[in-house]
Amino acid sequence: MRAIVQERYGDAGALRHERIALPEAAPDDVMVQVHAAGLDRGTWHLMTGKPYVMRVVGMGFRGPKDRVPGRDLAGTVEAVGATVTKFAVGDEVYGVGRGSFAEHAVAREDKLARKPTMLSFAQAAVVPISAGTALRALTDQGRLEAGQRVLVLGASGGVGSYAVQIAKALGAEVTGVASTAKLDLVRSLGADHAIDHTQQDWADGTQRYDLILDIAGNPSLSRLRRALAPAGTVVLVGGEDGGNLTGGMNRQLRALLLSPFVGQRFTMLIAKEHASDLERLAQFIEAGTVTPTVDRTYPLDQVPEAMRHLAAGKVRGKVAIITL
Repeated sequence: MRAIVQERYGDAGALRHERIALPEAAPDDVMVQVHAAGLDRGTWHLMTGKPYVMRVVGMGFRGPKDRVPGRDLAGTVEAVGATVTKFAVGDEVYGVGRGSFAEHAVAREDKLARKPTMLSFAQAAVVPISAGTALRALTDQGRLEAGQRVLVLGASGGVGSYAVQIAKALGAEVTGVASTAKLDLVRSLGADHAIDHTQQDWADGTQRYDLILDIAGNPSLSRLRRALAPAGTVVLVGGEDGGNLTGGMNRQLRALLLSPFVGQRFTMLIAKEHASDLERLAQFIEAGTVTPTVDRTYPLDQVPEAMRHLAAGKVRGKVAIITL
């Protein structure tokens, strides 16, 4: 099969387009003929091996543990393992697998769901990780209730574009923060208010929010507290500016240590994917309240160019890789 392979950590130049053997599937795996794959910030971290602490905790010390990158996928079931009961050959599925930047990939049964029929494969492929992260950040960690005021930092990105839509669907008043060039996207997603972070300080104290989603941001904890209601919650979804060693983890750990001593609550999202999240998301998609925003699509052999576009911060919403 055709696939993108990576033997060493590095920038997009470390990615090569080759022909390799089909992946091996375990008894609880589903073999998927991949029609499209999603590109997210996590794939960039796995490509570069940064922050370095990720290598120590199992990502692969000298090079990536998974030779074929990519996790989000949408495609057709080609074969099922001996213990798989939910899917049959020919089913259209979407979810999280291993090595989705290829014509075939394997995924555990409990990380797949049936593809919403109204979505193209490219649209479905950009849903699982980013939309699932947004959903869990708002509901599981943020404990969002209808009528609350929500601030989404990074509202034009992969997770943020879903967070705005899901929060609105759950009855929140949503303010999205983005750069000047992306404010139109934030408004089109349904945000009640859009703040240009280059022109306006969202932490000037004039507005207080019940829930703040800090998505791959770097504001200080004191700035977050100024924008947060006295009994509000901050969910730290990521952090990109903490340095190569630990990334944003230092700030997240400080937030967790601070939380018990103040009335405001700080929590962080632990990465987890499950079919139940995909099924919950399908309900929003089928109701028309959540729609994937696909900025661009790239063919499989142009994954390095797609990665450079992502790294440059130019993506509005999501990028899909077309594998067939």
